[in-house]
Amino acid sequence: MHDEDEREPFGRWLMKQGGSGGFVGQLADSAAKDRTFPRTGTFEDARKWMQAQRASGDDWEALEDAESAWLAS
Repeated sequence: MHDEDEREPFGRWLMKQGGSGGFVGQLADSAAKDRTFPRTGTFEDARKWMQAQRASGDDWEALEDAESAWLAS
């Protein structure tokens, strides 16, 4: 586990997950196509982006899965 100050920003980490398949990969692919996604932002920034996109239930589940994987990285 990394200290919060050492951890890669959530947005940047998510961009690296593109093409990996699964819900997280699909979320990363969608985020990469959207210029408004906070690429260097925090998890909270990504959550706000999802709210603005009026995300569906599966998208929220993918975001939760992504947060868990990011925290474990």
